[in-house]
Amino acid sequence: MTYTPDQVRALSPYRRTVELRGQQPELCDLFLCHAWDDRRGAARELSDLLEAEGVSVWFSEKDIVLGQPFMREIDRGLAKSRAGLVLVTPALLKRVDNRGVSDKELSALLARDQLIPVVHETTWDNVREASPLLGSRHGLDTAEDSMAVIATKIAELITVEDDPVTVANI
Repeated sequence: MTYTPDQVRALSPYRRTVELRGQQPELCDLFLCHAWDDRRGAARELSDLLEAEGVSVWFSEKDIVLGQPFMREIDRGLAKSRAGLVLVTPALLKRVDNRGVSDKELSALLARDQLIPVVHETTWDNVREASPLLGSRHGLDTAEDSMAVIATKIAELITVEDDPVTVANI
């Protein structure tokens, strides 16, 4: 797997945060924040690809059981995840400013400084226009790498082993 110098610089802080939280068995590796409209498409694809890489993903489509209070389960998912991943699509950008569920998830992840954006079918300029805070974060873009390559990069980034791989080695 190859990383651009900008990706190494951008992703190094996330790696340090994950390493500091260490391997805690009760925590998922990632909380996947996404727009409701993307739950059966791009969000499902990304979740499946990450899980195929051995990453545990909190994903509302599989982790909220019917009859459970939606917002409370999301709150638990946020609390029990080592890092956050936001799939930034046109659908998510439409919901960011309407105080919906995605906006609340995004706010919680931004506050914890553990958020990795993945831009999909939109641009960083569009992200910055809708959310300057989110747009100020470094992340990955499906215009540059396939969803599968992005999943592999994220898996390498957040996987903490007995002998952790450092960003300098990837």
